[in-house]
Amino acid sequence: MPIERPLSPWHLPPDHPAQLFLTGSTPLFALTGDPRVSYCLYVPRGHSNTGEPRPLVVAVHGTHRNVGQVRDHFADFAEEHDCVVLAPLFPAGVTGPNDLDSYKFLTAPGFRADLLLLDMIKEAAGRWHIRTDRFHLHGFSGGGQFAHRFFYLHPHRLASLSVGAPGRTTLLDTRTRWWRGTADSAELFGTAPDTAAMADVPVQLVIGEDDTHVDVWEGAEQPGSRMDRMSELRENWDRHGIAARLDIVSGAGHSDLAVIPAVLSFLADQFAGPAAPRHT
Repeated sequence: MPIERPLSPWHLPPDHPAQLFLTGSTPLFALTGDPRVSYCLYVPRGHSNTGEPRPLVVAVHGTHRNVGQVRDHFADFAEEHDCVVLAPLFPAGVTGPNDLDSYKFLTAPGFRADLLLLDMIKEAAGRWHIRTDRFHLHGFSGGGQFAHRFFYLHPHRLASLSVGAPGRTTLLDTRTRWWRGTADSAELFGTAPDTAAMADVPVQLVIGEDDTHVDVWEGAEQPGSRMDRMSELRENWDRHGIAARLDIVSGAGHSDLAVIPAVLSFLADQFAGPAAPRHT
């Protein structure tokens, strides 16, 4: 007989009206510990509190913060693989009226987006039966910036990582300060990148083949196109023993929707078990 986990304080009786909104595409929930941020989920229709905790996929929005659309890209995958998808919302304007980027760099005073994401996962586990020790993380564009920097600080929390076309990248570089390098990461975050732990995480870098435009503002801060930066990041990680699968999507530009099939293919490999190929 399957063992049912203990009920959390947020457990609702089966006939509670809110149950209608706790599977499928959920509303946005404010994070209890910091209501400046919120999160929504896609929860398979047959989700229950019995059996093993379900795998968790986290999908992080770009600068436009189209969080519901990002989440919905993964809905069919969630139903097929019986996993839960969580999409955080880090609003613009948190650190000032023109703030678009604070969640990407993890260094804004009083706004550690990486730790807030971990709080969201812990909170979500109070309602849904999800695995919290390790999760699959994907981010595109601004979300790709967040995702690869999260990787530097929390590799032990990741089951896999998918980084899509970030506009600015941080290299493993002990001579250059954050965010371009990692020389002062221990000072800033209390931890330095653990390359051995990072090497154990299956990694995908994904970008459209036509994503070669040089952005006016990001290009001024870091030379070259997104394609250039992806190649540089892959080479940098390879020098540190971190193998990354590079998927270049034919005919695609800078579009999260266009690269999603490649992301889902990568995730499907991870869900297939240890016999699945990790890298190409």
